[in-house]
Amino acid sequence: MSDIVRTYELTKTAKGKTIVSNVNLRVKKGEIYGLLGPNGAGKTTIMKMIAGLVLPTSGEIELFGKKLAETAKEGLKRVGSIIEYPIFFEHLTAMQNLELHCEYLGFYDKKAIRDALGLVDLNGVEQQKVKEFSLGMKQRLGIARAAITKPELIVLDEPTNGLDPIGIKDMRELIQTLNKEYGITFLLSSHILGEIEQVADRIGVVRHGRLADEVSMPDVRQMRTDYIEIVASNVQKSVYLLEHHLRLSNLKIVQDNKIRIYDASLSTGEISKLLITQGIEIEEIRKHTSTLEDYFYHRIQGGDRLD
Repeated sequence: MSDIVRTYELTKTAKGKTIVSNVNLRVKKGEIYGLLGPNGAGKTTIMKMIAGLVLPTSGEIELFGKKLAETAKEGLKRVGSIIEYPIFFEHLTAMQNLELHCEYLGFYDKKAIRDALGLVDLNGVEQQKVKEFSLGMKQRLGIARAAITKPELIVLDEPTNGLDPIGIKDMRELIQTLNKEYGITFLLSSHILGEIEQVADRIGVVRHGRLADEVSMPDVRQMRTDYIEIVASNVQKSVYLLEHHLRLSNLKIVQDNKIRIYDASLSTGEISKLLITQGIEIEEIRKHTSTLEDYFYHRIQGGDRLD
C-alpha cells in the first residue's frame, strides 16, 4: 500500500516555543488514520501543515510521493480539509455556500455540488440557510465542501467535536462510507479514544508536539488483554479451586483481595458455579474488556489520559 502522506522530522516553532517536534508520520492510501492527543498536543498544527495552511519551521512533507514545497503545491488540489470548525456564510443557503466555494477554486460543476450534497445526505435542504442548520448538519456540509472536487485525501480536525451521540454516530458512518465505497483516505484527529477506536485503521498518538506512538488497530487488538476479575471471601482457597478443579494456570492475585483470570476459555458462570458450590462467597465477578485508552495509557508511561 503506497503512502499518501509522509512527514520527515516535521517541526513548527512560534514565538520561541516548539509546538511540533520532529514528527515522522505516514498515512497509507485507502486507510483511516487517527491522530490522538490531548488538547494542545500539536494535532491541529500537524494537520494545518499537511493541508498547506501553515509552513513548517523545518522538516519535509510528501503528498502523493512528491515533496510539498512552497512553489509546488499541486498535491494540495487532491486534498480536502476541515481544520478546526467549518465556517460558512450563515445568511446564504447550503447550495450558495458551496457555489461560492467552487467559484473561489475556479471549479465550475454544479453536478459535483449536488453529488457532494448527496454523499453527506443533505439533499432536500440545499436551499435552506446555513444559520438554520444544526451543528451536525454544518459538519456534514463541511465534508461536502471538502469532497466536491473528489479529493483522494480528506483531513478532518475533531470532526465529532460538540456533536450529540446521534450526530457522532452519523459522522462516523459517513467517514466509513466515503472511505470504503469511494476510496477516500482520511487523516482525522480526536481526543476521544472511543470514537477513534471505532473508525481508524491506524493510530498515531501525539504528546507534547511529538509522535509518541504509531500502531495499527489489528496490532492493538492482538496486544490488548481481557480478563475476569473476582472479589471473593477466601482468595487463597479460590485460587486453589480454580487451579485444581478448572485447570486454570494463567491467573494472579492483585491487591490481596482480587483474582484476575487471563484464560478466555471459561465463562463467568462456570467459575461462579464452582466457587459457590465450594462455599466461597463471591462479592463481585466481572469480565474486563480492555479499551484503546487502557492500551495507550499503560504503553506510554507517565502520559496523561487523552480525554
